[in-house]
Amino acid sequence: MSTRRIIEALLLAAGMVASAWVLGQALLQFKQADRGVEVKGLAEREVPADTAIWPVAFSEADNDLPRLYQTLQEKNAKIVAFLQASGFKPDEISVSAPSITDRQAQDYGNAQLAERLRYTGKSTLTVYTRQVDRVREAMARLGELGKQGIALSAENYENRTQFLFTGLNALKPAMIEEATKNARIAAEKFSKDSDSRLGKIRRANQGQFSIEDRDASTPYIKKVRVVSSVEYRLID
Repeated sequence: MSTRRIIEALLLAAGMVASAWVLGQALLQFKQADRGVEVKGLAEREVPADTAIWPVAFSEADNDLPRLYQTLQEKNAKIVAFLQASGFKPDEISVSAPSITDRQAQDYGNAQLAERLRYTGKSTLTVYTRQVDRVREAMARLGELGKQGIALSAENYENRTQFLFTGLNALKPAMIEEATKNARIAAEKFSKDSDSRLGKIRRANQGQFSIEDRDASTPYIKKVRVVSSVEYRLID
C-alpha cells in the first residue's frame, strides 16, 4: 500500500472517530437536556363569606282566593318589618310575586277534594346583602315570626341560603406565588435526592382556583384552593 493511501486511511479513521465523539457528545447533551421533573404546589386560604343570599319562604292555603292574597300580603309585611328591624335596608330585601295553585284544577274528579282547601299560595322574600353576620343573627331569631303565626317553609334546593366569597381577585397573586414556591421546594428536594441540580422552568400551569364551604356546618367560611403544576429542567 502506498504512503498516500495509508495517510488517506488514517485520516478517514480519524474523521470517523471524531464524528463518533461529536455524535456521542450531542446525544449526551440531548439526554441531559431531556431530563426534567414535574411537581405540584398547593396554596390554601380560609376566608369568611362576604355576600349572603337568604330566601325566606312560607305557604298558606284557603278556599277564598282574594282572602288568600290578603293573608300573603299581610304576612309579607310582617316579615319585611322583622328583616328591617334586624338591620337590613329596604334595597337589600325583595319580595317575589306569590305562586298560587288551584287544587281543584289539578285534582278534577278527586273525591277527597272537599276535604281540602282549594287554593295554596307560596311567597318568597329574598335578602341579598354583604352583611353576612346579620343574616346569621337574624336566622337564629326566626322563631319570632312563628310567634306571629308565620310558618316558614323548610330550606330545600330552590330555597337554600347561599354564602358567597367574591374577593378572589385580591387573593390570586399571593396564592399563585405561594403555590409556585411550594412547587419549587418539592422540585429541589427531588433534585437533591437524585444527585442533580435544578434548572430553569420548562413550562408551568397556574391551575384553577376552587372555592368551597369549609364544611357542611359552616358554609359562611370558605376554603380557597389552587394547585400549580411546574416542570423544571434537571442538570447533572
